[in-house]
Amino acid sequence: MCFCTIDGEGDDPVNLTAREIEGTPFTEPKYTGREWRLKDVRLLAPMLPSKVVAIGRNYADHVAEVFKKSAESLPPTLFLKPPTAVVGPNAPIRIPSFATKVEFEGELAVVIGKPCKNVKAADWKSVVLGFTIVNDVSSRDLQFADGQWARAKGIDTFCPLGPWIQTAIDSIDLDNLPIKARLTHEGHTELKQDSNSQQMIMKMGEIIEFITASMTLLPGDIICTGSPAGTEAMVDGDYIEIEIPGVGRLGNPVEAI
Repeated sequence: MCFCTIDGEGDDPVNLTAREIEGTPFTEPKYTGREWRLKDVRLLAPMLPSKVVAIGRNYADHVAEVFKKSAESLPPTLFLKPPTAVVGPNAPIRIPSFATKVEFEGELAVVIGKPCKNVKAADWKSVVLGFTIVNDVSSRDLQFADGQWARAKGIDTFCPLGPWIQTAIDSIDLDNLPIKARLTHEGHTELKQDSNSQQMIMKMGEIIEFITASMTLLPGDIICTGSPAGTEAMVDGDYIEIEIPGVGRLGNPVEAI
């Protein structure tokens, strides 16, 4: 197990190479000389954070879809997912029997690059290592039964993360970034989420300023920036894939336990 850079064009593993680096991703990469074709290795979650900080209700259409109210009456809110919920690409999302309505939420995620507190919105890039994809898996039955969201969103495996970290942050157009999720059920694949970062209520700088006003973020911490509409229940045997251009594709099978 090691940290690597991923080199090549596109996101097809056949065309990509994993090159091992010494240490962690938070410094200039120093290569060990070992490398592999990406198709021949297993990608784990690109980071194991001390915490996953998530913005809920940050897309107006998703607020209406899930909460049946307007975003004006339900503004964005903060919640946490434990690091034990994190899994990597192609790792199964395991649904326990007490969670009876589990939905995917495809989201853009931010990886923090250095300790930070009280970051001003205009300075957000100075504390960010890069972007990745997160599936904020949510048990709607528990979410509404509990009131608090910790159990509904914090179950083991309920935070798929990956496939890697896009560190060229200026290559990502946060004002016009498509977010798509495709659900495969009984062999049939349908596009469920088909949205754009244009619909975000709180923008990236606002999100980081809002969070760091309350808590210190550490290197490797993850920020989930909110889910657009189109979420839907997943069941045993399904497969969910989230795609964000320039960041990659994150796919995971679903299992009942």
